[in-house]
Amino acid sequence: MGESSNWILQATGLTALEPAAQRELSGLGPVVIPKGHVLFRPGDRAQGFVLVLSGRIDVHLVGPAGRELLLYSVQPGETCVQTTLGILGEEDYSGEAVAGTDVSAVIVPRERFFGLMEHSPTFRQFVFRAFAQRMQGVTNLLEQVAFVKIETRLAAAMLDLMDENGVVGETHQALATRIGTSREVVSRRLDDLRQRGIVDLTRGEVHVADRSALVSLAHM
Repeated sequence: MGESSNWILQATGLTALEPAAQRELSGLGPVVIPKGHVLFRPGDRAQGFVLVLSGRIDVHLVGPAGRELLLYSVQPGETCVQTTLGILGEEDYSGEAVAGTDVSAVIVPRERFFGLMEHSPTFRQFVFRAFAQRMQGVTNLLEQVAFVKIETRLAAAMLDLMDENGVVGETHQALATRIGTSREVVSRRLDDLRQRGIVDLTRGEVHVADRSALVSLAHM
């Protein structure tokens, strides 16, 4: 196998590909997608299947008024359900995908994707397993947005995002996008948490002052 296809041996979920499938993917070298680059927008047509090797791609649903909801993030070994639907179902994208970090990825052209789906059980299993896991994640998100209080979702998001020093380096808008609400609502909830001594607020950051209280809120 040539140097250009060595990425297959390190690709999460693809290391057990059959030799024929590895040959099919040979010659597809990784591309670097810079942070902030838009991979697709609503109405675009899926041109290829993206295999993420490193980094993160965030997929948002954008409402008519411009409000965003983070549907999911694509990490190494995961797939984009919108791309899978777009290729298999001939459907245009309904969301927007943005590189959340610098990303290394391989783009599998449509024709080669269909060939792998037909002839490689391992590749087909990888696609459908990742698709099922992603759909479960989207279902869980819908349940959260529909039935879980905003304060609880916000607390859980901050616990997930904070670093070892208790710092959440996300803007109010980014937090709002993550939990499916508006920036104004997040700002009000954070100010309430500040008054209760649970967080401290600085420009562009949230400092968790009382982690145990935040954990309690996240499990209400």
